[in-house]
Amino acid sequence: MTDTIATQQALPVVRPLPDAAPQARAEQQVRGEHWRVTVLSDCLFRLEWSSDGGFEDRASTFAIRRDLGAAEFAARPLGDGVEITTARARLRYDGREPSAHGLVVELVGSDHGRWHYGEPTHDLGGTARTLDEVDGRTDLEPGVVSPDGITVVDDSESFLFTDDGWIGTRTGTRHDLYVFAHGRDYARAVRELYAVSGSPMRLPRWALGNWWSRYHPYSAESYLQLMDRFDEEDVPFSVAVIDMDWHRVGSVPPEHGSGWTGYSWEPTLFPDPAAFLGALHERGMRTTLNLHPADGVRAFEDAYPQVAEATGVDPASAQPVSFDPTDPDFLRAYFELLHHPLEEQGVDFWWIDWQQGRTSGLRGVDPLWLLNHFHHLDAARHGEPGMTFSRYAGPGSHRYAVGFSGDAVISWESLAFQPEFTATASNIGYCWWSHDIGGHTRGVRDDELATRWVQYGVFSPIMRLHSANNPFIRKEPWVFPAEHRQAMGDALRLRHRLVPYLHTMNHRAADGTPLVRPMYHLEPHRREAYGVPNEYAFGSELLVAPVVTPRSGVSLLSRTRAWLPAGRWTDVFTGAVYAGDRHVELHRSIDSVPVLLRAGGILPLAAATERDATRNPEALEVLVAPGASGRFDLAEDAEDDREATDGPSATTSLHWDDDRRELRVDAVAGRADVVPASRTWTITFLALLPGAEVTVDGVVVPVTGEDGRWSVSFTAPSATGAVVRVGAPLRVGVDPREAVRAVLEQAQTANPAKLDAWEVVSSGRSTVERIAELGTVDLHEDVRDAVVELLATVVDTPA
Repeated sequence: MTDTIATQQALPVVRPLPDAAPQARAEQQVRGEHWRVTVLSDCLFRLEWSSDGGFEDRASTFAIRRDLGAAEFAARPLGDGVEITTARARLRYDGREPSAHGLVVELVGSDHGRWHYGEPTHDLGGTARTLDEVDGRTDLEPGVVSPDGITVVDDSESFLFTDDGWIGTRTGTRHDLYVFAHGRDYARAVRELYAVSGSPMRLPRWALGNWWSRYHPYSAESYLQLMDRFDEEDVPFSVAVIDMDWHRVGSVPPEHGSGWTGYSWEPTLFPDPAAFLGALHERGMRTTLNLHPADGVRAFEDAYPQVAEATGVDPASAQPVSFDPTDPDFLRAYFELLHHPLEEQGVDFWWIDWQQGRTSGLRGVDPLWLLNHFHHLDAARHGEPGMTFSRYAGPGSHRYAVGFSGDAVISWESLAFQPEFTATASNIGYCWWSHDIGGHTRGVRDDELATRWVQYGVFSPIMRLHSANNPFIRKEPWVFPAEHRQAMGDALRLRHRLVPYLHTMNHRAADGTPLVRPMYHLEPHRREAYGVPNEYAFGSELLVAPVVTPRSGVSLLSRTRAWLPAGRWTDVFTGAVYAGDRHVELHRSIDSVPVLLRAGGILPLAAATERDATRNPEALEVLVAPGASGRFDLAEDAEDDREATDGPSATTSLHWDDDRRELRVDAVAGRADVVPASRTWTITFLALLPGAEVTVDGVVVPVTGEDGRWSVSFTAPSATGAVVRVGAPLRVGVDPREAVRAVLEQAQTANPAKLDAWEVVSSGRSTVERIAELGTVDLHEDVRDAVVELLATVVDTPA
């Protein structure tokens, strides 16, 4: 039996893995007759055992780099095995097939932990292959993050890549374990996962806007009319997802089976595909088409004669060409004859909606892995970043960009699990989940649920609306009542405004820090951080606690529990400021969700007039939360990211000096031609009005806005930047009384109790006294809790 599948002849899509270095340094290895231990870092070991004494130096689906540089360690014999000690961990191994008594790893230093082979690692979970038909929670596969400090990735069963980039399989009885002994340094554990498994792909900028997706038999005309309606409604989209009805479905002759698989446009719906795709490009949109490739290529396909001939099937026989990605001839035809011609018409990337199992004609080779891998390489065949949209296949899948999580069931339970599911995926490095925002199938119509799901989607990695082939499951905002229509439209507009921030975090993700992280990544030694699974860091500046439960029928507000790390946190929607190092309950109306900007935080947004997500904006708004100093390096690239490589093409640094009350916009660094020659900047301070002059480069400028949120605007050359100075100390917070009045006004409860509560709130007594006295008022607890939240926010008083 051979362990390598011959490629027969050069295949354009097959080439060595980019940045692969699968051979570890000899000086980092310790060997025995049947075992090898590689010290990849002072926290990361690879342990191999084989019955035949052979070891594997080819890249696997998980491990493509094993040369991570020098790492100091000490090794001494231990019977037939070895004891290896680094500055952070110790491994003791008896040299035999791994067992609980023969293999133990323990932490050294401030973190404590010990793991015996076969014991659970109590890791905090990674992610799951799919959410298809999941209504609520699902089990998660392991990650590399554990409060006990030690986790394991078992790579024994994965298939391999040969030096030329083709497929290899494992032989013999072998164990291949990667032991992560990082204690509670979760950020480093994820970075070293990437060091071994490859960096996440940096997405093109346009992928970070809104995606329109619906399983529906659109025609070219109806689709473009819908996009124009969105434009009239001032709701921007950057990606058009065309589900399976782009190809022949109902017109497939019955002798060929179902229309689930297809590669030929349906001419009654899309008579001129190139013109249709070009019209989408003119609207600033990129397009993906849905693929279900399992049924192969059948005789009704336009390209069938060429594919059949290329794969050794007589075209006159009309016999189907079976889907087999382990066959080099098929794989070559699959890309060159089926996909490349469609890309020449204007298709930008592919939605690989694989649903047909984990087995292929080769033992241990998952066809989903092959689709993800070779589509990824093929998309980058011209040397520019490609884009793939597919399903998760296991550790290492983060290399292939955006994950499709499957057909979400429409329910509050499904929504309630998605934030935790998305954040926890960072524990296995999977940072670009795309969910069916709003839910795909089943369920009941619930306008509030739909709205809250859209709002969550704004603060998820990929914002893709989707629904099933059902005329009664819709996501267009105008099919909802007024308050929900407005809230959805505002949310979708905000997502496009967030693209400058998201693209900067896109670069950070490629460098090793996922966009969405659980709170325990930020505060791994705080018990409270483990008790808020639906709260997460959204990039470097924001904490988000999505609303995932229905609102109270009395207060008409939703309730969300969060824990705030030390410091001050400002809600970007309400301006309310919260003291940290405590739990909070946050109550929000339908038009708002808790999104908190850290003190000193700087949040760049595209101006509301900027609609094209493929271009760097000419006008930006920058939100600043005073109370501490901060810096934000805005990353930008050429259109479609085509010329960016290792880092951003251009960077504009924004500095807020809290002591000097100065915001500095630095001159652009890098390629000046990537950004506009000059820009209009609006700097919005989330603080009380200073009552003093504000200058830009020494010139007094007008101030607009109100207490809690005020702005200055100016135009500055990108080559020089500008300096904004505030002439008086900034105070944070907003007087809560108007917000309390609004809560009481809308509350569906007794008016006398409202009046009693209002008299307490407006009494002028201390916050503690007012909160205590509210307990004596006969006010419904939902309303009282919302009022108490507002009274407990921070409002600075003049010195």
